[in-house]
Amino acid sequence: MRAVRSETEGDPGALRSEPGSLLEHVSVAVFGMDDQDRICFWGPGAQDLFGHDPSAILSRPAAVLFPGPPRGGPDTAERLAQHARSLGYWRERLPTLHRDGTVLDCGFRVFPVTGAMGRSVVMGLAASGNELDRVKTNLAFLDALFETCPIGLVMLDENLRYVHLNQAMAEMDGLTIEDHLGRPMDDVMITSDGGEFRRMLRSVVANGPPVVGTLVGLRTPGYPDRDQVRSVSLFPLSRAVGTRPGLGGLMIDVTDREQAILEATTARQRLALLDRAAATIGTSLDVRVTAQELVDAAVPDFSDASLVELVGRMDVPEVFDANRPLVTHRIASGTILPPPAIELVSGVETVTYPPGSRIHQALRTGRPITFTIDEHFAATTVLQKDRAQLLLNSGLTCITIVPLIARGTVQGLTMFGRSAARPAFSEDDLSLASELSSRAALCLDNARLYSQVQDIALTLQRALLPSALATSPHVEVAHRYVPGSHVTEVGGDWYDVINLSDDRVALIVGDVMGHGVQAAATMGRMRITAKALTRHQEDPADLLAELDACAEEAGIELATCLYIQYDPRNGRARIANAGHPPPLVLHSDGTVETIGEALGVPLGVGGQTFGTTEVDLPDGATLALYTDGLIETRGQDIDEGTRRLRTELGRAAGPLEEVADRILARLLPNRPDDDTVLVLAHVRRAPLQPVP
Repeated sequence: MRAVRSETEGDPGALRSEPGSLLEHVSVAVFGMDDQDRICFWGPGAQDLFGHDPSAILSRPAAVLFPGPPRGGPDTAERLAQHARSLGYWRERLPTLHRDGTVLDCGFRVFPVTGAMGRSVVMGLAASGNELDRVKTNLAFLDALFETCPIGLVMLDENLRYVHLNQAMAEMDGLTIEDHLGRPMDDVMITSDGGEFRRMLRSVVANGPPVVGTLVGLRTPGYPDRDQVRSVSLFPLSRAVGTRPGLGGLMIDVTDREQAILEATTARQRLALLDRAAATIGTSLDVRVTAQELVDAAVPDFSDASLVELVGRMDVPEVFDANRPLVTHRIASGTILPPPAIELVSGVETVTYPPGSRIHQALRTGRPITFTIDEHFAATTVLQKDRAQLLLNSGLTCITIVPLIARGTVQGLTMFGRSAARPAFSEDDLSLASELSSRAALCLDNARLYSQVQDIALTLQRALLPSALATSPHVEVAHRYVPGSHVTEVGGDWYDVINLSDDRVALIVGDVMGHGVQAAATMGRMRITAKALTRHQEDPADLLAELDACAEEAGIELATCLYIQYDPRNGRARIANAGHPPPLVLHSDGTVETIGEALGVPLGVGGQTFGTTEVDLPDGATLALYTDGLIETRGQDIDEGTRRLRTELGRAAGPLEEVADRILARLLPNRPDDDTVLVLAHVRRAPLQPVP
């Protein structure tokens, strides 16, 4: 039989398996043996495998392809041909002989082929044993991978229907393998992403880029109540000859990992929130400011809305009787939700809760409690129907009520509300709400106690300051006392106007170092002592000396005092100064003069000598006495403050009371840091008496 194929120009090369399969790179040698076991067909793959040219091998005995046979037995080619003819098909692994003498290990497949004339040929297929072993290993690996791999493996067709999957994938979905086959993937992996997952699959099928490690949240029919997170990696299939297009990939259930990451992230966020709260809550000793700091710390990081309310009695433990209404005062609120939530949280200042409300329950237990906002909650918590409807329409779905407890006493409560856009409050959230409220409760209690002490000091100070100054037909007085800001406690500033004999008038301004109740009490002692001394000491310097001795005996370390004694009969003023800012004089022509510039030594130092200065005050002049709070403010030099005071005093026009108000408004546009006293005295000389 003639060779049906030999190596010629344009030969397509060795026979290979279909592209895209595991056999794609396995060379197959095809040859034929006639009825006398001679080579009658020699394909290009055979030439590659055995090294013989067709011209050199055709018609030669096939025995040349194998090493010599065992002694006395048939040669290997003859035996292969006999098996093929008798059995119809035979496969065997045999050593073969390359043209260069090298022995190769090859796998053979032989079978008879009958031609049109009735003659038969034994066809042989041979391949390198190493290449066959590699393919077998790969196939075994793939089989084992699908059977035992704990990772979900899946193949889908071009319509995204299941073609093949492993047991791990089936168990992940809670369905059998048979329940998957032919079923669209999005019937099994149910997502709520608006079709984004399906669009991603379509893109991969259309030869788009592979998807690697994409996280997908889903539920499956097998576990309808369980939320899962999977890491999905997908790639288009190779589309080997005769196969259908589609995609393959793997999936890993990372729900526990993602939950752990989420919990760790949430824990870090809670710690960060507490750190911010610790830095921002309690920066002021103002109750309302502190309460608003709590609200600002919670919204929006922790809740969509928040408010703070105080109960009426905070000094003694209060029994929250469920049978009686509860009245609170709302002092802070905030929300990021649109109306009507804004009106809900900020529309009232005094709130009355009906008997048996949820607020009673939270305050009575002393623990944070979460409630779902529904019609029952609104009806049992809010008295006014319109405000109950505001609550239902606000967008809030749940609310946590936390008592504010300090020193074992319920100070009030704080509420945190969330909308449907956030998850409901968890146990960890309740713990965080409790910590936030505990920090705020201590700060609120400190602010409240400070406010009480400050109120006591202010009350004491105002009681010790003159409510009505002495009047004189020759001295018109306008006086102002401005307490310091809420950051600063009350100080020891004081003043007085005293009528003396012979129509004389004494003007006194002083300042005791320090703040608080102690400074206010010391100021009162100084004022009373000075008023008593004016009755007995004619010389201002002697009065300051006596006042200095009294201050030293009382343990007053540092105080200033300016004493002016005005005699309208001659227009002379006698001045003594113990470390106080000097007085100013406004003349009728608008010029301003500083008198008695020698400040002297403050009171309380002891052993110092004070001097008296005498000046003439023209008729119609205006004296200005003041404390350092008027001229010494934060960020401003005292000399600049004095210059501004002189300028404003020089512009004085109109009634004295209006002048005093204008000076304070321009020099102290905001509440001063320190207490401030301003005394303006418009002096007139007494008419001369006729000589008898």
